[in-house]
Amino acid sequence: MTLKNTAWYLRSRPTGEVDASHFDVRTEEVPDPGPGQVLVRNIYLMIPASMRIWMNERDTYLPAVPLGTVMRGITTSIVEKSNDERLPVGTYVNGMCGWQEYAVAAVEELMPLTHKHPDIPLSNYRHVLDFQGLTAYCGLTDVGKPQAGETLVVTAAAGSVGSLVCQIGKKLGLRVIGIAGGPEKCQWLRDVCKVDGAIDYKSDDVGAKLDELCPNGIDIVFENVGGPVLDLMLDRINLRARIVLCGFVSTYFGGEQTAGRGLMNLVNQRGTMQGFIVLDYLPHYAEVMGILTPWVLDGSLVHPEEILDGLENAPVAMNRLSRGENHGMQLIRISPEA
Repeated sequence: MTLKNTAWYLRSRPTGEVDASHFDVRTEEVPDPGPGQVLVRNIYLMIPASMRIWMNERDTYLPAVPLGTVMRGITTSIVEKSNDERLPVGTYVNGMCGWQEYAVAAVEELMPLTHKHPDIPLSNYRHVLDFQGLTAYCGLTDVGKPQAGETLVVTAAAGSVGSLVCQIGKKLGLRVIGIAGGPEKCQWLRDVCKVDGAIDYKSDDVGAKLDELCPNGIDIVFENVGGPVLDLMLDRINLRARIVLCGFVSTYFGGEQTAGRGLMNLVNQRGTMQGFIVLDYLPHYAEVMGILTPWVLDGSLVHPEEILDGLENAPVAMNRLSRGENHGMQLIRISPEA
């Protein structure tokens, strides 16, 4: 029987939130893999905030998704047909196999989950034990250069990356302050992530709360949001502070970049501001997973995930990120694991 594939092709470029009208949904025959290729069935699709900027016309750290092509997507899949002994049928793999049920890919484009532990859910290998964990650990340790006793402030602190940064910071002996939206997220940061303080940017006077919770100033900022809160943090940095730029999610869905007023304090305090992309740290993947896996197994690295079923919910999941409605990693389950 010929397999059928449902695939979502990018039809137009959104200016704000995303909906089904920006895509063409097509049902097509699944091709057989050629030499050095495998056919995979996609199981999980990761929905990072950065996915939204891939839909724009302008290239970012990755080329813009061309109109009329399958929407780019970060996936966990299982090999269903193989023309290469390196990836036999039944192998779980991570890759960029897009918004579709099936994909044919070269073996070199996929990463087998040889490090998978039987006591860890498969979905974890598409966030905490994958790019999100690598982003949090390397961004904090390599760019942030933390020293025990310093003060770290994390924005989007209840998100999939921010919450990991908070917990890793505590493990490294930092005083950690998280900024998030809403009292429930702030309480979760205090109770579960064990931060030293949490700020609700929606209802608190952020500047006053930073003064209260960071009486000795700020040594490290892990910035995921952008916008006016960044200036408030820059106003309070210490000598030789490090500002880690992970993302500016406030701009991904059409918002304007408003930060910048506080940049002069980088000069005054001889601070550094550095952006980074997780792709820079792929050579350290195995090393970092070796550090994070025991923390996941012993429960000391909490990593909430929210899973919606069906590709038709991918636009819904993206918009939940834009509104701050998600808690932790947002995933789409495309098909069963078995």
